[in-house]
Amino acid sequence: MEVRESITDSVDAELDRLISRRASTDHHPDPDELEPGYVESVRRHHEKIRQRNRWEWVRFFDRMAESHARIAQDYERRAEELCTDEQRRTT
Repeated sequence: MEVRESITDSVDAELDRLISRRASTDHHPDPDELEPGYVESVRRHHEKIRQRNRWEWVRFFDRMAESHARIAQDYERRAEELCTDEQRRTT
């Protein structure tokens, strides 16, 4: 158990060191990021990705709805078969 605690402590210390070092570095924005054309291009790109993802989700849920409808139909058919089999046995 002491070995795990020792490893955990050393990992925590290493993470703290990396976070502190990352936070202390001076981050200057990329000059390209300041150009209006670049910013607009990135916005359009992200919008295209969002739109594509939105349509993928729509397609996914359409396929799920179709699948569930088929399963429901199959269960209904099975239930009807069981009811008719039971009626045959009782008559």
